[in-house]
Amino acid sequence: MTTPSLRLPYSARIAALLGALLVILSGCQSAKGSTEKSPSPEKGSTASPASNMALTDTEVTVGQLHSATGTMAISETGSIQAERLAIDQINESGGILHRKIKIVQEDGASDWPTFAEKAKKLLVQDKVPSVFGCWTSASRKAVLPVFEKENGLLYYPTFYEGLEQSKNVFYTGQEATQQILAGLDWLNKTKGAKTYFLIGSDYIWPRTSNKIARKHIENVLHGTVVGEEYYPLGHTQFGSLINKIKAQKPDAVYAIVVGGSNVSFYKQLKAAGVTAENQTLLTISVTEDELLGIGGENMVGFYAAMKYFQSLDNDNNKKFVEAFKAKYGPKSVIGDVTQAAYLGPWLWKAAVEKAESFEVDKVVAASPGIELKTAPEGYVKVHENHHLWSKLRIGQAQVDGQYKVLYESDLIEPNPFPKGYQ
Repeated sequence: MTTPSLRLPYSARIAALLGALLVILSGCQSAKGSTEKSPSPEKGSTASPASNMALTDTEVTVGQLHSATGTMAISETGSIQAERLAIDQINESGGILHRKIKIVQEDGASDWPTFAEKAKKLLVQDKVPSVFGCWTSASRKAVLPVFEKENGLLYYPTFYEGLEQSKNVFYTGQEATQQILAGLDWLNKTKGAKTYFLIGSDYIWPRTSNKIARKHIENVLHGTVVGEEYYPLGHTQFGSLINKIKAQKPDAVYAIVVGGSNVSFYKQLKAAGVTAENQTLLTISVTEDELLGIGGENMVGFYAAMKYFQSLDNDNNKKFVEAFKAKYGPKSVIGDVTQAAYLGPWLWKAAVEKAESFEVDKVVAASPGIELKTAPEGYVKVHENHHLWSKLRIGQAQVDGQYKVLYESDLIEPNPFPKGYQ
């Protein structure tokens, strides 16, 4: 507003002031009317400015952020499929708070800066209230600052090294105490392993996981690490590594090779005569998704430490496998991370309905204590540290590309910061 000039006659100044007052009153009335008629954040017909969410009376839009291309696509395709299956099932059952779920999918392309860029796009431009995504710890670490700055919500499905807890992330896979430590305990107890050769792809998760494994082997199991090697993502030539393994003759190989490199590694192991008949090997990175590309005949007899295998014999899993194959074909397979990805939309639905809101802070507050008794793995419960109570299972690779479950633990409480391993 411009102040009336004091050079005007008195009557003119009064008229100008009255006119300005009428403009102000009119604006206030318009603002009041706009506020009274404005839809609530949960019931608007467009994206809500109050909660900054992509929400209408009939739809809520969520994000998917995985590698659909690049070396990690072999691992992440199953996560994309499982999340879409869960969302389809939720929509068929009536949706969430009477809204159907719409998906905006972005491709991280096996590139960590791209993950960060796409995460920002989903949260800032698309205004999604939740994102289901990432696979590697490198991709999760890349997007974490974005989710925390924008107060977004990520459901992360991959087993990982732990040592992290964020208000903005729910970790539906296992952390180190549930997979690494429990798996090594099984290996030591059942196989009497005392010497270990540690192998990993060269990024955060394998290096940190092997750091944790080494501490456990040396300080708790009183064993010895006789070798530790890392190779870039996408690496395909493992002849030198295999020669080192053959020379060291460890009681156990502990392998954390990820993505497409697994195909070359296990095929070359077999070609070099390193098989389950003469070498114990435990992996925490080869699920049925990777095994499909490797070929069961190239890994038969080796072990994997996971919380889920497709061969689990329970009613929840039978229904899940049947629905997955009906949607994606009879030859499709389901691995640990695929199942953990399937849990994400269901856990989000339960939290939203408990909170009666899509707002991130309310969903986060409502999440601890939520149980999912229909989980294909059997049962999960959300801990206050945003991880899940779950079991460790040991599977042995079969020639048909499946795992035979040999061992199942009790439910293990998640502890992402185990004392002495940080």
